[in-house]
Amino acid sequence: MEATFKTQLAKIACKVRIGIIEGVHAAKAGHPGGSLSIAEILTYLYFKEMNIDPNAPKDPKRDRFVLSKGHAAPALYATLAERGYFSPDELLTLRQIGSRLQGHPDMKNIPGVDMSTGSLGQGISTAVGMALSSKHFGDNYNVYTILGDGELEEGQVWEAAMFAAHKNLSNLTAFVDLNNLQIDGTIDEVNSAKPVDKKFEAFGWHVIIIDGHDFDAIEAALAEAKTVDKPVAIVANTTKGKGVSFMENSVSWHGTAPNDEQYEVAMSELKAALAAFN
Repeated sequence: MEATFKTQLAKIACKVRIGIIEGVHAAKAGHPGGSLSIAEILTYLYFKEMNIDPNAPKDPKRDRFVLSKGHAAPALYATLAERGYFSPDELLTLRQIGSRLQGHPDMKNIPGVDMSTGSLGQGISTAVGMALSSKHFGDNYNVYTILGDGELEEGQVWEAAMFAAHKNLSNLTAFVDLNNLQIDGTIDEVNSAKPVDKKFEAFGWHVIIIDGHDFDAIEAALAEAKTVDKPVAIVANTTKGKGVSFMENSVSWHGTAPNDEQYEVAMSELKAALAAFN
């Protein structure tokens, strides 16, 4: 990837992280850890990969994105705001009464949200349905989704995976956010789905393992996905809470909002990271 463009993407990912922290702090609730871990993936999808237009969010020819791990909505909202679907100022209304930005994505009211999600396992299932529709009607759009590693404990995920391979949905790409932490602890402690790659392979998917914070790796994986005639699972090794030192690799930040003091520390770190690009 050209160095200047890579730097631009890194700056956007940093702005996405700032938006995540601003929103969750203002709401005094939300899920920062697993939102921060997918900033690079969302940035690459929305600013490089997907065929989308913020001025035509319902264009039937657009690519679709489904946030299967719907509790990471702050990351999706921050990305959509940065991409121009709505004003970044609206991020401060997260989870407030009367706000469009609910705790989980709402496709009826938020421009750019293609599917309402929250119940784990249902997002990947609807993404499969979208990909099947695209194939059936010859619409030629691609479908992307992000699952959490804890979400893989849901049986519905594997029903969807089996169906996607059976229908040869080569227009479907699923990222697995493998940050190794879920609400109750490590995935190894709770109910490990490892080895994730072998499980998806057993269900008939093509699997690529990457560093989920490396734009070159994301780019290469998505390029490889286009050469494969089957659904693709990109297993992205990530750091929960990425970008905020005291949140990184800490399960306590799965669903906890920073207080005012913690907010100042987090924003100081993220703004310093952003300034370093200038």
